[in-house]
Amino acid sequence: MTPTITVSTQQTDARLPIAGLLALAMTGFICIVAARASRPFTSVDDLWRRAGVKAAALTHLAETDAFRPSLGLARREALWAIKALRDEPLPLFAAPQATREADEPNVLLQPMRDGAEVMRDYNRLVLTLRDHPLTFLREDLQARDIISCRQALAAKDGKRLTVAGLVLVRQRPGSAEGVVFMTLEDETANMNVIIWPDLFDANRRVALGGQMLAVTGMLQKEGDVVHLVAKEIADLSGLLADVGNRSSGESTHASDSDGERIVVTSRNFH
Repeated sequence: MTPTITVSTQQTDARLPIAGLLALAMTGFICIVAARASRPFTSVDDLWRRAGVKAAALTHLAETDAFRPSLGLARREALWAIKALRDEPLPLFAAPQATREADEPNVLLQPMRDGAEVMRDYNRLVLTLRDHPLTFLREDLQARDIISCRQALAAKDGKRLTVAGLVLVRQRPGSAEGVVFMTLEDETANMNVIIWPDLFDANRRVALGGQMLAVTGMLQKEGDVVHLVAKEIADLSGLLADVGNRSSGESTHASDSDGERIVVTSRNFH
């Protein structure tokens, strides 16, 4: 579970991810909590003025989508609001207190695509509470005869099938005589994969470097334990790179990811 703190608004108490707060110095953290104690924050500008936190630190919070639960601002809206803040007033307009860069009329910003929100969650928080990345790729995977992990888990023992997923864990225990154990995750479930040494050696670069893999193999069931014994491995990380340009139920369209690619971090053990 991701550590959080609670920040109050006029309507409710909302939890902010600690990952975003790591960008704040301890003094900034204390200032936010102290300023909130007197009354809830009503806007980004209100938080900035009362807490005295630098705009750069607020940008880190906005990048982690921290203002959505606390102030009802989407990531893009929060970043836009922060751009109007200036910590150091210009000499000609110097004033005793920090001021806004400019007072501008409200601007209606185009919402980010669902996939772009998920991509930024992964790249800032290492996880997302929104749709799983493979949700946006399911039609592409179906076109390649790749089934979901949930469907694979329900299949009969010995069936040959193909699944795809984000690589969560790679393990190569010293006692396993070169066998690699891998866990893939899609939007429906996890699948444990067994890769024999000869197949691993032939696909070492893909097996170790791929963020999203497709594995074809034979399903092996022993009681409640289910494994997919790999026969073929393919790197689908290139397909994963398009998640930021998609929304639920839509195919590829114009870019909304600003050239950013989703980064999925796996846990590797040897």
